Amino acid sequence: MSSPQSAPTHWAQILRHVGPGLILTASIVGSGELIVTPKLAGETGFKLLWLIVLGCVIKVFVQIELGRYAVATGKTTLEALDSIPGPRLVVSWLLWLWLGMYVAIVFQVAGIVGGIAEVFASAGVGLDKKFIAIAVGASCAILLAIGRYRLVENASTAMVVAFTIATIIAVGSLQWSPYAISGAQIAEGFTFSLPDNFMTAFGAFGIIGVGASELIYYPYWCLEKGYAVNVGTNDGSQAWTERAKGWMRVMRTDAWVSMVIYTTATVAFYLLGAAVLYAKGLKVSDKGMIDTLAHMYRESFGQWSFYAFLIGAFFVLFSTAFVATASNARLLVDGLALFKVIKLNTPADRVKAIKLWVCLLPAISVGMFMVWEKPVTLVFVGAVGQGIMLPFLAGAALYFRYRRTPPELQPGAAWTVGVWVAALSMAAAGIYQVVSSVIEKLK
Repeated sequence: MSSPQSAPTHWAQILRHVGPGLILTASIVGSGELIVTPKLAGETGFKLLWLIVLGCVIKVFVQIELGRYAVATGKTTLEALDSIPGPRLVVSWLLWLWLGMYVAIVFQVAGIVGGIAEVFASAGVGLDKKFIAIAVGASCAILLAIGRYRLVENASTAMVVAFTIATIIAVGSLQWSPYAISGAQIAEGFTFSLPDNFMTAFGAFGIIGVGASELIYYPYWCLEKGYAVNVGTNDGSQAWTERAKGWMRVMRTDAWVSMVIYTTATVAFYLLGAAVLYAKGLKVSDKGMIDTLAHMYRESFGQWSFYAFLIGAFFVLFSTAFVATASNARLLVDGLALFKVIKLNTPADRVKAIKLWVCLLPAISVGMFMVWEKPVTLVFVGAVGQGIMLPFLAGAALYFRYRRTPPELQPGAAWTVGVWVAALSMAAAGIYQVVSSVIEKLK
């Protein structure tokens, strides 16, 4: 087992050790940004820009609190959630809620696989979408099973960054088109108004930036990247405290750098959707999803950009499916052990179980898409499931902050206010969605 290591102290050293947040950025800039964000913008125009920014920024506080607990204790997220007080049936009530969200995420990945099939269909590939979906699922499973994660991670991250930069440039290029964005439209985006139907907005809030699934994934990657190992077991010494503070500084840098990247990407996709799709009356739906989204690039760069958009969309969606499969397999193995469905007696047992599920999960997602060929709807199921889970994760973060975090590692007053703002915002979104749904049904 590796010995604890002192944390890097200089910025150049710190940046060399960031990782988990940037791993997730390859999946965060994914279906939420490419599909759900333009869908929301096409339906509401600019007026929910504030919600997009808020949804991206506030979740970082919860993300870092969950990561703080993992680094300090070495426990996975599900182990931590299982320790939350309350009713138990084999496991904590909160893990049963997580299980419902997990099922919704499987639907979401099925929608992403379907989205990739739509990309190939829009490119003129004369193969049945179901066959393409099978090929996508099989490639994910094979690459993960043989351990080619790093290769795909690096290639996908590079392409996602390139696509994000192109999207930002596309927003700028709109200024020389009939869809130029005005200062008044940006101001409208921060009037803090809400739409009559909050469902799409709620789904977007749940999935953009660090969604509930990524909040749960993040501590796993912190553990696998070695932050907790480098900190070591809490022996009560001053040396342990200094190591923990140092590695948490690395973790915070990682999370905030990632936040800047995915917030910029999300805002860019929203502005394109509001400026182009809303103005043209185009709605992102199951039928013709990719062709509709491609209008955002066509109006910025011209007709030639259609295939560039397809290439970018492929890498964004494939990287999302790939990282989500790797993460979901780890979560499921951990969950099955906690639910006492399987026993993991050794680390080798865990590795073997993960390899099994990185093969089975893509097969399940492909099967779902083949039964229900509605990529936008499938993605949206996962988005709503994540939105429902968010306030509970924020509550858990607050519980860890006050009851479980060692006093010497507890954050200051300003940071604690940020965690409370995040928790209350997530709870408010959930309550508003429930109330508006009830009112809609009573009409």
